[in-house]
Amino acid sequence: MTIFKKIIDKEIPADIVYEDDQCLAFRDINPQAPVHVLIIPKREIRSLADIVETDRELLGHLLVVASRIAAKLHLHDGYRTVINCGAHGGQTVHHLHIHLLGGRNLDWPPG
Repeated sequence: MTIFKKIIDKEIPADIVYEDDQCLAFRDINPQAPVHVLIIPKREIRSLADIVETDRELLGHLLVVASRIAAKLHLHDGYRTVINCGAHGGQTVHHLHIHLLGGRNLDWPPG
């Protein structure tokens, strides 16, 4: 069981900024920007490499939610979304998640 599953099940606390029947969004405990929110599906999907065709609607929903959260948090000057996949991609929790980062100028290239 991942830490994200424990957050979904309310076994451990999180600073939740959004929740619906398909996903949950909460502030990262180790923020890399003034705004750093993680958006996760409630259904366990290990990584982007594990998605299937039937996940299309859920993935679209996660991006719509990211956009709504960005507006709610007043990220009018821009923001970044990131999905890390696998060890070389920087994924440390094996539950698909989108990082929503903003509140400062985000340089390119990252990392």
